[in-house]
Amino acid sequence: MSSKPATRILVVDDSAETREVLRRNLELEGYTVLTAACVADALAALEQEPVSLVITDVKMPRVSGLDLVRHVVENLKHTAVMVITGFPNVDGALTAIKGGATDYLTKPFTDEELLSAVRRSLDSVNGGPGLSAGAELGNRHGLLGSSEPMQRLSGEIARAARTRATVLLLGESGTGKELVARAIHYEGERKNAPFVSVNCGAIPHELLESELFGHVKGAFTGATESRAGFFLTAEGGTLFLDEIAETSPTMQVKLLRVLQEREVIMVGSSRPRKVDVRVMAATNKDLESLVRSGAFRQDLFYRINVLRLDLPPLRERADDLVPLVHHFAERFAREMGREPPQFTQRALEALRSHSWPGNVRELENTVQRLVVMTEGALVDVADLPPFMRFSAADSGSEDLSRPLAEVETAYIRKVLESVDGNKTRAAQILGIDRKTLRAKLPDSK
Repeated sequence: MSSKPATRILVVDDSAETREVLRRNLELEGYTVLTAACVADALAALEQEPVSLVITDVKMPRVSGLDLVRHVVENLKHTAVMVITGFPNVDGALTAIKGGATDYLTKPFTDEELLSAVRRSLDSVNGGPGLSAGAELGNRHGLLGSSEPMQRLSGEIARAARTRATVLLLGESGTGKELVARAIHYEGERKNAPFVSVNCGAIPHELLESELFGHVKGAFTGATESRAGFFLTAEGGTLFLDEIAETSPTMQVKLLRVLQEREVIMVGSSRPRKVDVRVMAATNKDLESLVRSGAFRQDLFYRINVLRLDLPPLRERADDLVPLVHHFAERFAREMGREPPQFTQRALEALRSHSWPGNVRELENTVQRLVVMTEGALVDVADLPPFMRFSAADSGSEDLSRPLAEVETAYIRKVLESVDGNKTRAAQILGIDRKTLRAKLPDSK
């Protein structure tokens, strides 16, 4: 019995180091990777054999990566294209999105951010994960599940898509807040305009104003040309402000003004510019508690808390867990060109009993590791991460005399062990940043 061929991806970048890093990371996930140092080489490669996805840098010698995006969109119906860029070239990336690119990444990005963007782009040409003629609204946008909480969320997404109101998405880390925001956008009247996602917590405070509002030439050292910010590039569409709780008090004041006046002032300019942008915001923090403590402005909270959607954690979606396990196993196995493994009932029960603090993202990472690491066609309890297995040493009565800090440290170490020491993934599962993780485990290098 022959296995399916691995998905082919073409990486285009004039940096040999970047090509090698992307090639290595993607091949580890089971993809077949071709590389090209320029657009001319990329076009030659595309003529030789079909690929499912092209990943290209924006700034390329001689012929721009934007020209490659246009070529792929207009000539290769079944090939997706995504762009990568540095902060100084975000405008080019957003121009590519408007021109038909499926996604973009700004450097530096993590392995998980890369792989998530690749999967989204591949889903866009494969009809989307789990898509079928009778698929529910949520399923059309990667929000898999038919449990009662997910059916309720699907209805809320449909209602939100019919309005222009500001949306606040609340939910634990890994519950799919950006997927929900994208679903609302692409089901609404703005679906043909840009959807721009900004992680407020990933951009340094001193750069966030320029990134959001843009700047004029000479506004600060290094501003050699004027550049539009995310608000202006999202004109007519949607701007998704993820981790909005991480914004500074000064930035909160400026965001409030934009929402009230529907205009932005570029850094270094005194002239306001009108914008027509629908804003969606998200956080895994308790915003109401932050308002009471003075860490988040009450007036901004009221302004963004018009339509509020609370995303259910995975532990409240027990009926979805097994279908999600099979979905992820099939997807990762397909990417590796192999048959998906089967899960024993005991293994599924062990997965069900886990609390999943990292929610669907944690489950996805766990299943990926099982598909990659498990030998044979069957996944049993012994193949699961150690903290999901029964231990006779832990089977006695719980020790309620242990200090909270000790219990917390032990749990963090278990999560780290489950992701092979990957601190970025562990922090995402725990819903904290790497700095907090280091503080909680000072002996962890």
